[in-house]
Amino acid sequence: MAFDKNKVVEAVRLLLEGIGTDPHRPGVLETPRRVAQMYAEILCGEDQDPRDLIKVLRAENYDEIVLVRDIPFYSLCEHHLLPFHGRAHVAYIPEGNRITGLSKLARVVDVFARRLQVQERMTTQIADSLVHALAPKGVMVVVEAEHLCMTMRGAQKPGSITVTSVVRGIFRENPATRSEAMSLLDRGR
Repeated sequence: MAFDKNKVVEAVRLLLEGIGTDPHRPGVLETPRRVAQMYAEILCGEDQDPRDLIKVLRAENYDEIVLVRDIPFYSLCEHHLLPFHGRAHVAYIPEGNRITGLSKLARVVDVFARRLQVQERMTTQIADSLVHALAPKGVMVVVEAEHLCMTMRGAQKPGSITVTSVVRGIFRENPATRSEAMSLLDRGR
């Protein structure tokens, strides 16, 4: 389904009325348009295919862990339309000399974060897209995030961090490989 800016503008106008705010008062007159533009920007991942981002490169006999950690991201919880934000850590072990640019790992995180999301699905999507594109020996993705739906409302527990992980291939099959990758994540903390 394509983004419809006019529907978002009208929905925000109705929301303002619904919460008891005059949508024509000076302070919020442009709010519907601004909110529609914001949603178009922060949800642009809906129309992006991560396979278009991951370019397979050839490396010379490299078959050890490649890890990019502390990739910042912002996403929008599909349950309450409130942000969650944090860091993603993405690791893979190349197979057959197939690698990708390091920035591509961060871009894949962004594509999936810029959708209406839940953290568990986002973590899985990042891992599965790398498995599909690179056919590596293994992939590990760890995501740490604070959810404003838990901070601002409901439980009201600011600073609570949710951690999700997905492991594929050798990271699942070999505990020593998984431990090595986790120790790399813990360095510098």
